[in-house]
Amino acid sequence: MQPQAESRGVNNSALKVLGEPTLKQIAHELVAAVRSSVTIDWTSKESVRAKIRIMVKRILRQHGYPPDKQEAATATVLAQAELLCADWAG
Repeated sequence: MQPQAESRGVNNSALKVLGEPTLKQIAHELVAAVRSSVTIDWTSKESVRAKIRIMVKRILRQHGYPPDKQEAATATVLAQAELLCADWAG
């Protein structure tokens, strides 16, 4: 999740509702939480992916992220984590 979503048109409603400082805080928490949960084989284990999805949704809810946008944001976080997991898991 990147706080500059508005410039790419990714999630304008979240930016309008929460503001950039809150989105930055969410992004920092998400990175720390996902990074600590990533294991070498996390992309192939559905149980680990489910745990990460729940963790992401919990963080989003804690910050008042729009409920109708949480599923898309969770998918985005997981997709970005997959791109970075080679660095994080090892």
